[in-house]
Amino acid sequence: MKYTPDDELENTRGEDRRPRLLDMLRERVRRLGLSIRTETAYVDWARRFILANGKRHPRDMGAIEVERFLTDLAVKSQVSASTQNQALSALLFLYREVLREELPWMNDIRRAKKPDRLPLVLSRDEVARVLEGMSGVTWLMASLLYGGGLRLMECVRLRVQDVDLVRREILIRHGKGGKDRRSVFPSVCVEAMQLQLAQARIAHQRDLDAGFGQVWLPNALDRKYVGAAREWAWQYIFPASQRSLDPRTGSERRHHLHETVLQRAVKTAVRRSGIEKPATCHTLRHSFATHLLEAGSDIRTIQELLGHSDVSTTMIYTHVLNRGGSGVVSPLDRR
Repeated sequence: MKYTPDDELENTRGEDRRPRLLDMLRERVRRLGLSIRTETAYVDWARRFILANGKRHPRDMGAIEVERFLTDLAVKSQVSASTQNQALSALLFLYREVLREELPWMNDIRRAKKPDRLPLVLSRDEVARVLEGMSGVTWLMASLLYGGGLRLMECVRLRVQDVDLVRREILIRHGKGGKDRRSVFPSVCVEAMQLQLAQARIAHQRDLDAGFGQVWLPNALDRKYVGAAREWAWQYIFPASQRSLDPRTGSERRHHLHETVLQRAVKTAVRRSGIEKPATCHTLRHSFATHLLEAGSDIRTIQELLGHSDVSTTMIYTHVLNRGGSGVVSPLDRR
């Protein structure tokens, strides 16, 4: 049966009119509280899977079509193992959560094996050179990535109440895996943060004066705490330069700065510094952990600061220290 995923309604028999499959997928993602990024990715993979199989309905397909689709991604498109696994997760979600099918073949499909790779780390001097090539708000954000070990999206999503300049502490809410954690706030960033907060407050006040000023709140907190969306404490520290429409509700709000702004700034700074390494924003987080280890910090403490659920994930940084995980000195250096 041919099926067009973007049809307004699916007419299967007479007056039986059902909502679009992709709309059902979106609703289920939101019902389970998954992020809008997950929603976008899952909808895209479901659409690609349907179109790749001649617009057949997923109910008319199974293990053979899924395996062929994943194989084409690996062989023809040459995507990474992570991308293949994301596509598989999206399709399994479609069958289990939307179509409500739990078939034996779902447990037999094997995920692509991710290769073990050591993280790229910059030296202290290289980090300093990168930061010296930056200024303004992107310098502050990059400094938090390195100084507090934040992930990219954890940084851009920081809200006013998440930073304690007195205790020099950052509260990361809804980090990877939906977990909260605390990390250190670098003292050298205090003055820059105070300036950024002042500028963000001016923008917020302008929005309030214009009849806006509401920020997106998770988990329906805007209904639980009426008026909280307008309060200063909930506003983003790094707001976007312009208001935009919420893709889910259509409300006009000021969201946080788009992550590509920081990504481009870091990439430009790395290139201008003359560092011949493919360093990214996440490299600063890797450097944070490695430099703490070099300074003698406890591995368990670093695990908590990074938000790793398993210490074995943190242990990988012992392999990128200047003298290796076991402190081995090269025999050539012992002459």
